[in-house]
Amino acid sequence: MTALTSAGAAVALAAGTLVALGSVPAQAAAGATLPFTSVEAESATTTGTRIGPDVTQGSLASEASGRQAVRITAGQRVEFTVPRTANALNLAYSVPDGQSGTLDVYVNGTRLSRTLAVTSKYSYVDTGWIAGSRTHHFYDNARLLLGQTVQPGDKVAVESTGTQVTVDVADFEQVAAAAGQPAGSVSVTSKGADPSGQGDSTQAFRDAIAAAQGGTVWIPPGDYRITSSLSGVQNVTLQGAGSWYSVVHTSRFIDQSSSAGAVRIRDFAVIGEVTERVDSNPDNFVNGSLGPNSSVSGMWIQHLKVGLWLTGNNDNLVVENNRILDTTADGLNLNGNARGVRVRNNFLRNQGDDALAMWSLYAPDTNSSFDNNTITQPNLANGIAVYGGTDLAVRNNLVSDTNALGSGIAISNQKFLDPFSPLAGTITVDGNTLVRTGAINPNWNHPMGALRVDSYDSAVNATVNITNTTITDSPYSAFEFVSGGGQGHPVRGVTVSGATVRNTGTVVVQAEAQGAATFRDVTATQVGAAGVYNCPYPVNSGAFTLTDGGGNSGWSSTWSDCSTWPQPGQSNPQPDPNRNLAKGRPATATGSQDVYTPGKAVDGDANSYWESANNAFPQSLTVDLGSPYAVRRLVLKLPPSSAWGARTETVAVLGSTDGSSFSTVVGAQGYRFDPATGNTATVTLPANTNLRHLRLTVTGNTGWPAGQFSEVEAYLTS
Repeated sequence: MTALTSAGAAVALAAGTLVALGSVPAQAAAGATLPFTSVEAESATTTGTRIGPDVTQGSLASEASGRQAVRITAGQRVEFTVPRTANALNLAYSVPDGQSGTLDVYVNGTRLSRTLAVTSKYSYVDTGWIAGSRTHHFYDNARLLLGQTVQPGDKVAVESTGTQVTVDVADFEQVAAAAGQPAGSVSVTSKGADPSGQGDSTQAFRDAIAAAQGGTVWIPPGDYRITSSLSGVQNVTLQGAGSWYSVVHTSRFIDQSSSAGAVRIRDFAVIGEVTERVDSNPDNFVNGSLGPNSSVSGMWIQHLKVGLWLTGNNDNLVVENNRILDTTADGLNLNGNARGVRVRNNFLRNQGDDALAMWSLYAPDTNSSFDNNTITQPNLANGIAVYGGTDLAVRNNLVSDTNALGSGIAISNQKFLDPFSPLAGTITVDGNTLVRTGAINPNWNHPMGALRVDSYDSAVNATVNITNTTITDSPYSAFEFVSGGGQGHPVRGVTVSGATVRNTGTVVVQAEAQGAATFRDVTATQVGAAGVYNCPYPVNSGAFTLTDGGGNSGWSSTWSDCSTWPQPGQSNPQPDPNRNLAKGRPATATGSQDVYTPGKAVDGDANSYWESANNAFPQSLTVDLGSPYAVRRLVLKLPPSSAWGARTETVAVLGSTDGSSFSTVVGAQGYRFDPATGNTATVTLPANTNLRHLRLTVTGNTGWPAGQFSEVEAYLTS
């Protein structure tokens, strides 16, 4: 990139050159500390067929970890090399819609008596009411205690017994022995709960909770069936022997609008039977409020609509060390009024909507954070989404393999419903790693970046600090700034510092909204198409200014044609010599009169126009062409209507390659505009002209005391 002379010389540019202002601080490792180690099927030995990589919405590979998997049929297998001491296996897989079956499991060549059941029952979800969605949620997870301990280097294989199975990833874990009953606790079996799973244990759980107020409800090893949700849960601990041992089967565990709080939920599994997403149903592990000073830890949550949908008072809630798998919608949603909530060190896989979300509906989420979580394969929407709220943080998370309609992280003013509290205060996005994140939005018919700041329904005016970010293998762009509702609301107050971008498919910065962001210490390698795509929408909404904070490298180029979208790996096209280089480009002016804004001089419509402040010559209009060009000809236009009388404007043409230092290209002279001849004037530029920023300075107008242009067109041909 073009370097500035010193850190103090940072300047605002319309698209691109940047100077270092200090070193990048050390940061914590991204993601959760997990009790298991994962091995990808495509890296294992197999007699099956590898599929992918593919990021196409609706393809099986696009939802797989790493965008690749292995398909096996009867007698075919995938054999994993065990990475750690383990006695348990969890397998992510997919089978064709409507089918079920089993996988035989082999340890060092010996078949176990236990098989791994596989099913499509919880997969293939349709959400036709969500624009742009298709059938999704192809994968599921199945787990098995091996009954023995395997060591690093041992071989564990899964083999199809007849059903076609697509094997994605295997998690190997050393599961500790079941915990014992805490002294003084009330066991649910003492109240009649059936650990075989045959009887209905709902009332037994309710009775145990009532009896244990201020104490602990003990859930011994076993399978327990609950047929209706629990409520009135407060001032109590619900504790199991471990999430591999104590299992509650229900699709609605806790559903309550309020609680006095002090609820502790820990160390068991809640596994539901949710096979479709019905948003009006509270098919959630927790729906509503646990009350202040509560916690959820060590849980295995699976086959529900949402893990935790939190409303009401959940002040100072801590959600940590949990696994949330295979939900048809969000993993966790702070649905307004969250204060001091900490969501940390959780693992989430295969969510059907945002894996983790803060949504400031009814009241803002405040002073809450998502820290050190590992999120993989959300197959509709974002890995992490912050929709409004005040003083929130997203720190040290690892997000991978997002699919349709989503980014790795989204910071957004999309409200969905009212009343909504937009982003405010300071939004901290620090230390996150995003791998293969970002996707095509079929509603926009163009990509969503790995990390997106979105003024969807209103301007982003909060301070948004994005620091110490690593973005790897994004199929499209790294950082996106957009007004997703199409209204052109600005994105302001954003600083991106200390970022490393590797192998991004298209561009490093995808700017589609008016506004501004500062970049410092952002380095990029293996950029697919160009450094910057800077084409705000609507075209007359205003410019997006990238401010050079210093220390940036590897992304100095700008995509040259706002009429086309860069494709992954596509080089920046040579411009059509007959193309108007100024059309749709960011335009600014020293002043504007009423609604006659600068963008109207580059919107392709000769009937709309820019008019400067009146009676205040000189006035200037500046257009950023995106890259330096050997411009040879300008065509200046006024509206062709005969109502516009003939006039002469005195205009000087200036040019710049950096947006800071301008030199005269053509000195001031009069140009005649006459509706009888189309109300146009042509300016021929010298043969040595090379400019990116085109400035027209108007010092006189015989028809009106202001600068006026309906179109400013720039061409390579003379």
